[in-house]
Amino acid sequence: MTQYTGGCHCGKIAFEVEAEFDKAIVCNCSHCSMKGFRLSFVPRADFTLKKGDGEWMTYKFNKGTIDHNFCKTCGVESFAYGRMPDGAEIAAINLNCVDALDAPSLPEEKVDGKNF
Repeated sequence: MTQYTGGCHCGKIAFEVEAEFDKAIVCNCSHCSMKGFRLSFVPRADFTLKKGDGEWMTYKFNKGTIDHNFCKTCGVESFAYGRMPDGAEIAAINLNCVDALDAPSLPEEKVDGKNF
């Protein structure tokens, strides 16, 4: 596993994540497509918030199962918290916010969130 760092645009939120990012999930739901997300989901235990506790606001929509956390200052959503159908806690990583990762070069896995 590789350790990555990332965060929001203004730097108030920073994280570390242990993962192998070999693809980017691209969802066509209204939220993901409007924001241009390239995502990866990791076990919550592999994600560590290094800076920014209390610096974000949370947005929920649709079924309300994902906490879309965005920086109160710059508005960037670098991560989200949620649960898998089996109840396992996950972190959704916005790969566009990961330092030293060329997210657009990763192969895409398209997800039809619009019709989910």
